[in-house]
Amino acid sequence: MELWQALVLGLVEGITEYLPVSSTGHLLVAQRLMGIPASEAANAYAIVIQAGAIAAVLLLYRERVRSMLRGLSGRDPAGRRLALCLLLAFVPAAIAGPLFDERIEQHLFGPWPVVAAWAAGGVLLLWIGRGLGGRAGAPLEQLGPRLALLVGLFQCLALWPGVSRSLATILGGLVGGLSMVAAVEFSFLLGLLTLGAATAYKALGSGAAMLADYGPLELAAGFAMAFASALIAVRWMVAWLSSRGLELFGWWRLLAALLVAGLLLSGHLSGPPAHG
Repeated sequence: MELWQALVLGLVEGITEYLPVSSTGHLLVAQRLMGIPASEAANAYAIVIQAGAIAAVLLLYRERVRSMLRGLSGRDPAGRRLALCLLLAFVPAAIAGPLFDERIEQHLFGPWPVVAAWAAGGVLLLWIGRGLGGRAGAPLEQLGPRLALLVGLFQCLALWPGVSRSLATILGGLVGGLSMVAAVEFSFLLGLLTLGAATAYKALGSGAAMLADYGPLELAAGFAMAFASALIAVRWMVAWLSSRGLELFGWWRLLAALLVAGLLLSGHLSGPPAHG
């Protein structure tokens, strides 16, 4: 991997990680377009540079994180309640992820499964996005264990590359009755646990192969670019969704699916999934 490729992948990761468009899908397609072949190292790199986006959300939501840490030590009841809800929401993916990781990489880490997920998610957002986005809902402070578990179950849908963890968790929160602002914030906070665990899991399992193929400089460049671009993307997304619905991301997903399908059918992009 060249340094410029690492920077491009970091940019793609940071922009798309918390938007409901699927960072994994965009990264897989970007890798193939830049000639990076499917491999264990390529798949691991796409996951590990998530750490940059995680660091961005930690910085932006540091007060919420501090509140939860105080809550765990018994000094902030609201923070403790939110922390316990996040842990509960994390459990389904924590079980399903390692259980199905190998099968997912064997059968779904490829352009065609991503195209299918992009298209399905795009249609869904155009169908229900405006109604859910404009509806009044409960603030984050009213989140309870039952709704947290519902969001966690929705998150499992994002194990299919292209679905988008952000899309699944935001929709789960909206369906459960949260306001748009609360659903987005809970999705971001849940990502700290889920993405952090996925990053650590991949780093431990495939870190050696990734470093052997790409090197520490490329990893650091991807991390730094993901961090910087995620800071901008998260702020923009919160401002956008505070006054608008999810339709933009539905059109984004459909356009991406159409473009990539065209590249696949014309032979400009390789279609077989990655095995690693």
